[in-house]
Amino acid sequence: MGIYIIEDDETMIEILSDLIETHELGIVIGSTEGKTPELTQILDLEPDMILVDFLMPEMDGVALVRELKRRGCRSKFIMISQVSSKDMIGMAYDAGVQFFINKPVNIHEVSAVIRNTSLQIKNERTIENLRTMFLKSMKPSRTEGTEQDGGEKSGEDEKAESAAYRHQLMSILGRIGMAGEKGSADIVQICGLLREQKRSISCESVKDICTELSDTPKSMEQRMRRAISAGLSNVAHLGTEDFLNETFAEYSSTLFPFEEVRKEMDLIRGKSAYGGRSSIKRFIESLAVLAEREMRSDSDVF
Repeated sequence: MGIYIIEDDETMIEILSDLIETHELGIVIGSTEGKTPELTQILDLEPDMILVDFLMPEMDGVALVRELKRRGCRSKFIMISQVSSKDMIGMAYDAGVQFFINKPVNIHEVSAVIRNTSLQIKNERTIENLRTMFLKSMKPSRTEGTEQDGGEKSGEDEKAESAAYRHQLMSILGRIGMAGEKGSADIVQICGLLREQKRSISCESVKDICTELSDTPKSMEQRMRRAISAGLSNVAHLGTEDFLNETFAEYSSTLFPFEEVRKEMDLIRGKSAYGGRSSIKRFIESLAVLAEREMRSDSDVF
């Protein structure tokens, strides 16, 4: 992972660079060297993540993050700060900061935050690639059912694959504590229907699908919304208790937008009066992609 450091203290840049490279957390591809940040240079380097000081002489960290994002920067931002004000931290989050590293820095915190951010980046890239592949697979091929793909699957094979897919969906939901939620069965039903009919949730209306499957579509939609909210809360609790928890690291940036997970974590910690949210459509799309990935991984093993 390429890391850029924005800091007006050259000593701090040296400390962070040493920690990052000594503990193999990434590669420092540039820094401000204690000078005023050159935004064009940062954008040209396209770092995976940027460590930015909260308080700087000419432009504070929050304003800098906003400006970089306005110019199209897609890096993950980690803020280095001694500030403890909830309002100022809230401003930083709103600007697009993912995490904070407190001053004075220590290797344990620096390592945990950067490793978790790296894992998020990898997960997001993987899920995006899989989503693209998944959407393509939803389009029926002209050669489907011909000798080119080995012929059509038998009815028994299709039933077995459909059952395995639904089992995989429920397994993922179980890992984030959603298996017991009434809406989980509805979510699995929708995923199964879309897969069998080669349809994509991104091209569908949740309301229309619920109407197609249920005599009480509004109730179905409400059940799913409550189930997803419970899953979001469960994942946020895992992250609050252990930032490096494997389940949290895997699903906090795939099944849910990480920004919403962070809001839910702030609610749990009493730092905010509002929690996170997640749309039914996004959740179902991400769940379907993850289930396909795990099915392919299982088949590769055998």
